[in-house]
Amino acid sequence: MRKIIRGTFRLFMGIAACMSFLVFDASSQNYPVKPIRIIVGFAPGGGADVIARMIAQKLSENLGQPVVVENRTGAGGSIANERVAKSPPDGYAMLLTTASATILPALDAKLPYDLERDLATVSLIAIGPLVLVVHPSVPARSVKQLIAIARSQPGKLNYGSSGVGGTGHLAGELFKLMSKVNIAHVPYKGGTESAIATAAGHVDMNFPSIPSALSLLEVRKIRPLAVTSEKRTSLMPSMPTISESGLLGYDRSGWYGMLVPAGVPKDIIARLNELIGKVVNTPGMKESFIKQGLESQTTTPEKFAAFIRGEIAQNAKVVKLAGLKAE
Repeated sequence: MRKIIRGTFRLFMGIAACMSFLVFDASSQNYPVKPIRIIVGFAPGGGADVIARMIAQKLSENLGQPVVVENRTGAGGSIANERVAKSPPDGYAMLLTTASATILPALDAKLPYDLERDLATVSLIAIGPLVLVVHPSVPARSVKQLIAIARSQPGKLNYGSSGVGGTGHLAGELFKLMSKVNIAHVPYKGGTESAIATAAGHVDMNFPSIPSALSLLEVRKIRPLAVTSEKRTSLMPSMPTISESGLLGYDRSGWYGMLVPAGVPKDIIARLNELIGKVVNTPGMKESFIKQGLESQTTTPEKFAAFIRGEIAQNAKVVKLAGLKAE
């Protein structure tokens, strides 16, 4: 009798597992059947927010479901990262991530999530330089002049960023390290707020993304001195790089990519990857990115995962060398 009961139980469990697989597989094939959220860890109007809304609109048109952007600001983006990492792995929560996500692990060993373990890569979306800007009251007209001013008045100048662990933060610390200057860091809740603070004269300088600074640059509320990438950007071809302006080898760029919770079915990830590649590489989207100082750059999930591993390793070296810690 016991053997019959055990056999029946095993049969039941096997059938249940198969039914669960079939239902889950069917849900994957029908995906999506409800709205999708793209979580952004930075304030509305900033570079990440702008990119997320551009992607959301096009994905919605292709998926036939609303794709809404949800801003979860704070802690350099880690609040949004954690929210998506702990979301159900069903493809209805996505993370528009930035380069700052690969800096945070080096600054805080106690993050409530593991970037590589708890999140799965979908695709890189775009890459572009930051731009070193100063308030018009700062007399520097070049990187060399800025460094000379900073060296002559140690501790007097300060720079703003989108938050501790953000791309702008690390760009500023690398600038300090390579130029051997003492400049204070003032974190804000987002790239737009930080750029506005520079335009208002609350901070002397900044390393915002070009999308965050573009409107202020156009009305000359802030003065650009150089871009942070190794090569010049097509949007500002006459603007030198920091490397060619005296800090040889300086190279920092911002980037945007899409992640989902680990465990999302591979077929859903593959579909999202295909759609992101489709919408990002249209002539209209490429042109929109170029206007914001970005280059469309999509990848396979596997190549994006390798890219993130490399970024984490590189940032860890810079953080250690600069002696940075989470504030």
